[in-house]
Amino acid sequence: MKWIAVIIVILVAFSLYYYSQHLHREYKEEVLKGLERTSKLKKELINEEDIANLPDPVQKYLKYVGVLGKEKVTHYKVIIDGSMKSTRDRDWADVDVRQYSFMDEVTRLFFLKMNMSGIPVIGLHAYADANAVMQIKVAGIFPVVDGKGEEMNQGETVTVFNDMCILAPATLIDKRIQWEPVDEYTAKATFNNEGISIQTVLYFNEKGQLINFESDDRFYSPTGETYENVRWSTPVSNYKNINGYNLATYGEAIWHFPEEKYCYARFNIKDIQYNPEQ
Repeated sequence: MKWIAVIIVILVAFSLYYYSQHLHREYKEEVLKGLERTSKLKKELINEEDIANLPDPVQKYLKYVGVLGKEKVTHYKVIIDGSMKSTRDRDWADVDVRQYSFMDEVTRLFFLKMNMSGIPVIGLHAYADANAVMQIKVAGIFPVVDGKGEEMNQGETVTVFNDMCILAPATLIDKRIQWEPVDEYTAKATFNNEGISIQTVLYFNEKGQLINFESDDRFYSPTGETYENVRWSTPVSNYKNINGYNLATYGEAIWHFPEEKYCYARFNIKDIQYNPEQ
């Protein structure tokens, strides 16, 4: 009887572990689909003609980053660490992020591991076909957030474009973007993906560095069930050379409520790879 009890405990433990990994398996499956799809795309280089019609500060930014003469970006892989707050009254929690994004069929796969007071939390933000889902589970098993819907679809379209601006500036030549020059250090952009159109403002400095991104088209949703339209910004700094590109390596995500600013994420960008094979 003791052996039967031991076997049952082992089987239950294995089942729980296997189930706890299902978000990671889903993430890996979608990544492999994207990698297989983009591996068939033609590789082209970015030239002066590709950026000629962009607003001056955006052109200056792309030249500063160093995109000219390099491959057009079809997909990219990002490694990030830092800290996040799930709500305003909670403490900061350490996070580790692995992300793949694909530009042919706009897809964003954001896999998150968070340590909240010693408790592991797993999250998957997935955006494809202009539809977004956000799943957050304690220990990868117990759901605490299961977000989806029109507001999330629009909000994650903003996030996709934010990633393009900060993580993959070479993608700013994309034809889905409509640019409006403002002044020497500012440009407005409208990004349209499969019928969802979002607007943003980009701020640059005299060096040509992007220093901030703002949009009024994102929604605050701590639980993924209720949504509040709030201005969202992502100031970035600490530019370094990553694999031949001059990129921001530190950024914050901030909600601008009428009564206060609420910073809920502080990210350190550790590595970015463009058009990786795996």
